[in-house]
Amino acid sequence: MRASDVMTRSVVAVTQDATIVDAAKLMISHRISGVPVVDREGRLVGIVTEGDLLRRAETGTERHRGAWSGWFSPNSRLAADYIKSHARQVADIMTRELVSVGELATLGEIADLLETKRIKRVPVVTDEKIVGIVSRADLFRVLVSGGCQSTDENNP
Repeated sequence: MRASDVMTRSVVAVTQDATIVDAAKLMISHRISGVPVVDREGRLVGIVTEGDLLRRAETGTERHRGAWSGWFSPNSRLAADYIKSHARQVADIMTRELVSVGELATLGEIADLLETKRIKRVPVVTDEKIVGIVSRADLFRVLVSGGCQSTDENNP
């Protein structure tokens, strides 16, 4: 089976200039834990997940650093943490180093990516535009539906 066989085609996405609150509301209303970020031409440029929203000033969950951490943490890391916890737009917190696949990626390749990259979903792209998304839940649905065939001759 391939990505095109199991992917969710009606992908909910946000633009880079969307607010973080808008992205969070979208995720809640669609019961999803991550949303792709697209530019004005519809090209995939990032992804925002629940993890990106975990440490926020509004909820009092921003990372507090002790006095010692200032000595040992690079200034760029401290600045990045501050920006991420106080940002207002998706562009400021989205993950830009994307992992994506094409429509012909096998489910094995996708499972390997999800496992090795420690991610929960992978966008499916064609010509830099998102055409679908495959999540761990999509792979579980294949398993439950009987779409997986056993390769063990002793266990049909």
